[in-house]
Amino acid sequence: MEPMAERRYEYAPAGTLPGLLQRGRGLGAVMAAEDPSSAADLVYGCIRWEWRWDSVDDRELYLARLIRDLELPIGPVVEMLAGDEDTHDRAVEVLELLALGGSIEARDALRVHLPEEEQEEVPASKCQPDRPDPTAELPSSALVALLADPDEPESRKINALRVLYRREPEPGLVPLVPSLGMADGEYPLPLLPGVIRKLGALAMPAARDWVTSDTRWLAWEGLAVLAEHGESQDIPALIAELERDWVDRTWCGPDALARGLTRFGTKAADAVSLLRRFWLWTPHSYERPAYLTALAALGSPGMAGAYTESLWDCEAQARLLGVEHAPDRPEVRARLGYLREDPLEEPEIRKAAAARLAGLSSAASPVE
Repeated sequence: MEPMAERRYEYAPAGTLPGLLQRGRGLGAVMAAEDPSSAADLVYGCIRWEWRWDSVDDRELYLARLIRDLELPIGPVVEMLAGDEDTHDRAVEVLELLALGGSIEARDALRVHLPEEEQEEVPASKCQPDRPDPTAELPSSALVALLADPDEPESRKINALRVLYRREPEPGLVPLVPSLGMADGEYPLPLLPGVIRKLGALAMPAARDWVTSDTRWLAWEGLAVLAEHGESQDIPALIAELERDWVDRTWCGPDALARGLTRFGTKAADAVSLLRRFWLWTPHSYERPAYLTALAALGSPGMAGAYTESLWDCEAQARLLGVEHAPDRPEVRARLGYLREDPLEEPEIRKAAAARLAGLSSAASPVE
């Protein structure tokens, strides 16, 4: 097996060990444990190069556990402290967790290297107080009129949206939404998506018209409303967008569609295949729990295996779902005990693992 010799934006296939480790999948950790020596370079490569799709994706605990549980030498991780800033920071995160878990070598390495770090100061220019916003005193009706005026500059409209975001939902804004894009037409005005979310069901049924727009941002805002407030008639539109995202390999955002489909349960069963593909392939691990929840709600087969694998997932929410729903099997009980006792684990998951184990033991005890 070839190590990850360089940083690539093309992820390895999701069914291979490199691809599984890059994605932080639970199956990757299980497979790596079967042959630690062959997995070593791949694990180090996931620390040396950035494979997260987004900064909110978790990896440090996943990688620290691989180093610890596979009994891999810490030396290569310590050497990364001398790398570029990003590599250094990832190495520090892993070493801090290893030190928390009792590694003296990791603790010594951090003691030697961290004192040399320079502390960044916040520039004084960023500490200046905000200037008063004159639009804050305007009534909501006047703000809507301002947004409707094509001669108003974008800066004034952005300020108006900022004020509206802090107030009760304003229904008069709904007809204006299609006109509130940036000058380049590629994106909505800043804060507009948040204002639309606050409108909630008030944006229906206009959102159904937005979905048909050739303006991509407007279509997406319409889909986001349908996902949260749509009805059964909107299921095909949500599935069609999920299909488009799969074809385009759009990894950021389909979780919102998954959550929307979850509301419909088995009525949205036609989406199971797509959701399964996203769960298996997405590099955006932060979204994986949403796919897992949706698959369960839509009645997908194979949930026992998916929940069991999630006990090893890089994402805390995925592990929590595994703790709560994985079937009662010997390997599941063993993993629950591991999570309950691991000092590196999130307190919520340790507590949930303890409760699940206690429940399983109680159910297995003979009734007197």
